[in-house]
Amino acid sequence: MPQVMVVARNFMDMVAALPATKLDMLYDSAFICEAVLRRKEVSYKMNDKFQGNMQKYLVDGGSLPREPIPSSVTGRLPTLTELENYALEQWECFLLQLINSSQVERGTSFSSSMMKTFQRGLLSSRDGDAPKLSENGFQFLLMETNVQLWYIMREYISSAEERGVDPTELISFLLELSFHTLGAAYSFNTLTDVQRIAIRDLAELGLVKVQQGRKDSWFIPTKLATNLSSSLSDSSASKEGIVVVETNFRLYAYSASRLHCEILRLFSRVEYQLPNLIVGAITKESLYGAFDNGITAEQIRLWETDRNRVDMVLSHVYEDFPSKDLFEQCCDLARDNGFLLWEDSKKMRLIVRVEFHQEMREFLRRQR
Repeated sequence: MPQVMVVARNFMDMVAALPATKLDMLYDSAFICEAVLRRKEVSYKMNDKFQGNMQKYLVDGGSLPREPIPSSVTGRLPTLTELENYALEQWECFLLQLINSSQVERGTSFSSSMMKTFQRGLLSSRDGDAPKLSENGFQFLLMETNVQLWYIMREYISSAEERGVDPTELISFLLELSFHTLGAAYSFNTLTDVQRIAIRDLAELGLVKVQQGRKDSWFIPTKLATNLSSSLSDSSASKEGIVVVETNFRLYAYSASRLHCEILRLFSRVEYQLPNLIVGAITKESLYGAFDNGITAEQIRLWETDRNRVDMVLSHVYEDFPSKDLFEQCCDLARDNGFLLWEDSKKMRLIVRVEFHQEMREFLRRQR
């Protein structure tokens, strides 16, 4: 199976790579136009279709997604807490199957379309053996949830034509879904055949919850779905947990997650698991097993570097300014040149990089 490098491309990267004819079809949806508008951090030349629909949006207001089903029909719906727990459970089940299909409970296997999606570049097989987690697959497990989600959605969209589905129709529906109300119920009767199949696939990942009534079926978007059009910089869904490794390579992981336990099992020997504690050891044999599966020592260090967000930067502190005006001039000078690290307008203090110190001194000398 060919190896594909895991790249956390966001929605704008994906849209920008589409041919012009596909863009025209995509921008027929007002939801797409609104999602693009939310992400325009830099300037873009407007597509004619996009420009026309955005003009309608600005004049007439945003389009509303399909109407939710009233509670008189659905009865009690899951609470937001129950929905969040469901989404987390489904997503962890998906990742567990990525690590080892035997770890997933019976009856929770995924559809062939979703299996093919996460096998692309994340699993590899050697000499006819069963597929195992690849180096890129391990890298994928260390990503934050929203980055993982967009990678899977990108692969799901990229393989749409293999399933006889127009990728622009799929992108349009996925982003329309992100404008639905979290926790509200929406009827299956409003969906096309392509959208019905997509909803079933998305339910396996925890993006929606599907329920069957007496006469009607409906789907309920979770937070994973409503965050589809949000920025990748949002790290609110990062994995929580504390791992302690002693000098004798004894390992203690304070987590109740079965997924965390299976990730640790990839490069360590897990001895036992308590309700909120995983105990194991890193041995030569466990590391050899990890190396045989394509996991590198550098990747194991990714956890440490991901948590180590503090950088040491040589700098200078400036304070005791004679006037507010001079303080703001200095801030503007440092900011315009890209050397401003921190400012406190109330106490009139600022910190700039050490490389800018001489220029700042000369500027202050000229103001005397």
